[in-house]
Amino acid sequence: MSKPDYDAVVVGSGPNGLSAAITLQQAGLSVLLLEAKADIGGGLRSAELTLPGFVHDICSAVHPLAAGSPFFQRLPLAEHGLEFIYPPLAAAHPFDDGTAAALRSSVEETARFLGTDEQAYLRLLEPLARHWPTLAPDVLGPLRFPKHPIDLALFGLDALPSAVQLAKRFKTREARGLFAGMAAHAIQPLSNLTTSAIALVLMTTGHLRGWPVPKGGSQAIANALVSYFQSIGGKVETNIPVRSISQLPSSKVVVFDVTPKQLLAIAGDRFASGPLNRLYRWQLEHYRYGMGVFKVDWALDGPIPFTAPECRQAGTIHLGSTLEEIAEAERLTSLGHHPDRPYVLLAQQSLFDSTRAPQGKHTAWAYCHVPNGSTVDRTEVIEQQIERYAPGFRDRILARHTINTAQLEAYNPNYVGGDINGGIIDIRQLYTRPVVTLSPYRTSAPGIYLCSSSTPPGGGVHGMCGYHAARVALREGFGLPVSVPLATG
Repeated sequence: MSKPDYDAVVVGSGPNGLSAAITLQQAGLSVLLLEAKADIGGGLRSAELTLPGFVHDICSAVHPLAAGSPFFQRLPLAEHGLEFIYPPLAAAHPFDDGTAAALRSSVEETARFLGTDEQAYLRLLEPLARHWPTLAPDVLGPLRFPKHPIDLALFGLDALPSAVQLAKRFKTREARGLFAGMAAHAIQPLSNLTTSAIALVLMTTGHLRGWPVPKGGSQAIANALVSYFQSIGGKVETNIPVRSISQLPSSKVVVFDVTPKQLLAIAGDRFASGPLNRLYRWQLEHYRYGMGVFKVDWALDGPIPFTAPECRQAGTIHLGSTLEEIAEAERLTSLGHHPDRPYVLLAQQSLFDSTRAPQGKHTAWAYCHVPNGSTVDRTEVIEQQIERYAPGFRDRILARHTINTAQLEAYNPNYVGGDINGGIIDIRQLYTRPVVTLSPYRTSAPGIYLCSSSTPPGGGVHGMCGYHAARVALREGFGLPVSVPLATG
């Protein structure tokens, strides 16, 4: 048998594809990374979307999970140009009376501003922050016997309930609203089980690592990852859209950073015969995608004039006021409606990164959730939500760029119907993504693996899906263990 062209081929250069490629290359294999577009990065791309000199993040913007990723922490990414900038406040949550709650640098400091909920917040977050360094590899991985089972079980007791249920521990508008804004990152109704998990993870990483923005744009994370990959011998080819597995060079394993929809389109014939393959294909065909997003980027003549001072110190703003308002907006959206007051996630990177805009000017980035596949223009309601907490915002707009779910999927096919999480991460697909199996990264076809956010632990820029998929491929395809431990600090 002739020697294959490469030991491994990785298709897709999002953070998970890059992480898989790096892990395989670190093991001494020959690895080829293929990207359909001219630039690597997947959801980690930045560009001048509005006016010359205004750099906008096309997809992801603020990166608590990247800063706290156990895999990224053991890579020398700073040596390859990555610099994180940390706003004074990780996130702020304004209310209609001009005040705001905020996620601050420590559990104690955050709790001190929550009035009568100070002790409730300490009881919920302090143990999690204390144990997170050793707990993170288990939480950000596949279902398996944990290294710290008691700590994980205690986390699970708080993470399993819905956000609406867990928020009953708080009495104040501030604590309840702050928690709801965090939980809404789950992009599903806050009444769903496990929606507390995303809130707890984001709040904990905010206390321990902050919510940083990469200097120069999110593209800087991808650039650092690919620079390191190439420095250890990896090969990258761009402008190579893969439409069929038959067009790939020969290799022992192929790792796909795609969702089930694309995997079926590219390699569906590999799952056509035999009962196991047909069962696997059936599960891929019935994989569920969640709500989409409608996104707006602005070039501004000045900073957003938020009334609450906390909002002028935070890189991320959650707009939606009370828990009840946010929960209702997410419920309506999940039912196919477009609420008048949607939950809006906003980032203002240029307040802290002067490379994002010309001197004296600023950028802003925001999206709201919409029904999957919606093409309704939500610019007006998003701007109304911002104006609600920052009167005069519209007067500062120089230009805007919008993107709906169809345009987002056309830009990155992994965002099916505008779903940026690679599939809904509810109780049914939390650990059984993309199929019910003991090894979610292995497909039913020999030598084919999946490493996208459609595998555990799901969406977010952390690279852990790619890392875990590569470990499975190393063990099964090459008989090679990965002995280097993940970072725990």
